[in-house]
Amino acid sequence: MTNEPKTWTTAELRQLYLKFFESKNHAIIPGAPVVTKEGSNTLFTTAGMQPLEPFLLGQSHPQGQRLANVQVCIRTTDIDSVGDDSHLTCFEMLGNWSLGDYFKDDSIAMSWEFLTSSDWLGLDPSRLAVTCYAGDDTVPQDTESAQAWLKLGVPAARIFFYGRDDNWWGPVGQTGPCGPDTEIFYWVGDGNPTGEPATNESWLEIWNNVFMQFDQRDDGTYEPLTQQNVDTGMGLERTVAVLNGYANIYEIDILAQIIQTLPAGVEDSRRIITDHIRTAVFMAAAGLAPSNLDRGYVMRRLIRRAIRHGRKLGINEPFINKVAAAVIESLAETYGEVKSQEAIILTILTAEEQKFGKTLERGLREFDKAALALSDNKKELDGAVAFKLYDTYGFPLEITQELADERGLIVDVNGFNEAFKSHQEKSRTATAGTFASGLADHSEQVIKYHTTTHLLHEALRRILGDTVQQKGSNITPERLRLDFAYGAKLTDEQKQEVEELVNEHITKSLPVTREEMSPDSAHKAGALGFFGEKYGDRVSVYTVGDFSKEICTGPHVANTSELGHFKIAKEESVAAGIRRIKAVLV
Repeated sequence: MTNEPKTWTTAELRQLYLKFFESKNHAIIPGAPVVTKEGSNTLFTTAGMQPLEPFLLGQSHPQGQRLANVQVCIRTTDIDSVGDDSHLTCFEMLGNWSLGDYFKDDSIAMSWEFLTSSDWLGLDPSRLAVTCYAGDDTVPQDTESAQAWLKLGVPAARIFFYGRDDNWWGPVGQTGPCGPDTEIFYWVGDGNPTGEPATNESWLEIWNNVFMQFDQRDDGTYEPLTQQNVDTGMGLERTVAVLNGYANIYEIDILAQIIQTLPAGVEDSRRIITDHIRTAVFMAAAGLAPSNLDRGYVMRRLIRRAIRHGRKLGINEPFINKVAAAVIESLAETYGEVKSQEAIILTILTAEEQKFGKTLERGLREFDKAALALSDNKKELDGAVAFKLYDTYGFPLEITQELADERGLIVDVNGFNEAFKSHQEKSRTATAGTFASGLADHSEQVIKYHTTTHLLHEALRRILGDTVQQKGSNITPERLRLDFAYGAKLTDEQKQEVEELVNEHITKSLPVTREEMSPDSAHKAGALGFFGEKYGDRVSVYTVGDFSKEICTGPHVANTSELGHFKIAKEESVAAGIRRIKAVLV
């Protein structure tokens, strides 16, 4: 009897990866939320190193110099590639870091051991190839990495040198840590490996070791970092597909159970729906709702693109919740915080599907009409038409461009932008009016509003019920703004009760105290903490008298007597199941 080959699950690879690096004296740290805080260089967490940037720049990490984790990432640059065999907008990254400890030789040796040793993944070394940085006038060729690979037995014919487009990483944003990388590829084609990664798609990248040696400055120059760092990333989904010999990533366990909820048809459409709704679920769990700005715009684009591809599969009735429920079930064991918010997530996605479903068919007819009206020698759709599809029918520009591309047309994007100038709000990747950590600054008035937000949150929970969860805040010297999960408009009586309860505890002159403790101790003590956060070993807990207790980074006033009189200025809906209160201190 022959032994059947092992079928790997994503859970097994996650656990084995962390076990390996734990055996190499790495501390296992939690992943960061997928939605970055306002004021960040990017809209979403795009790599495991992103939350660790201060430590890569030299700040001491409380858990040491060797770290490893699993990070959920969202990369909007890959949206147009989704539908092929290997790309995802949302994926899990297995990462390990050295903060000024080991460097190229040890990092490469660990990667090789984990990939090829029979004690770990046991991949065939003859099906692996690597790439290194070729160098330029600014930074020389990375011969150190190449030599490390040669010492491990990788033949010179399987070591390739490429330039910055392929083997240089970072920074995230315009400045920050960066350096050359060495990438590891596995042959997924038939027969013996041939060619090289740049020209043969049968070479699939599975791991990337970045050697952060430089800090890129505002003027584009490089300063050597005070410490040399290693940042690696292995794509969980891709590697499981490789281990199982699958033709594409949608055959792995956590994606197969999602795609199977969709009818047979255009395979690209089935994959796009699977990826986009999975990404939207993670976004909703992190407190995001669809909108026409920044992160919310990306979420809206993904959901609406998935709905359109549902039509291409012949699905003319609501279906997003069925897919989303399968996504949540696939995440339940590993990401319990997503499962715990299932009702809120499904409410948000249902509302977006209902909103777009009402105008989708009319918008498609409008597009067809405009496309048919073009003369045979005109291949450009007017920008004003694209804006009408956006403004009247809710078509993100990218959907119109995709429709045009399917017809062999292009869209007059400049014309669209001109038409958009009169629109009150623009979608941008970095808006001048966003605020770091929800705070405009650390002025005295902002600190007062920040503390008041804790009182407001607790008052809402006591009056409306403990299903109320904070979903975001934005605080300026003029007012506070709190977004929270709740399914109905507040009555005048409820708003009055909230105001009275907040003011009651302001006038009590309650002390505001801060303690450091473990997350478990914080939750056992009754401290609130939402946003899908996964915390490190120590957190700050702010307590307002005997009224409020929350995990928070501060700053706060010392006593509620400093705050003034609280008044709700406005209460409104910002998304299905999400309410917003704006309030002032007078």
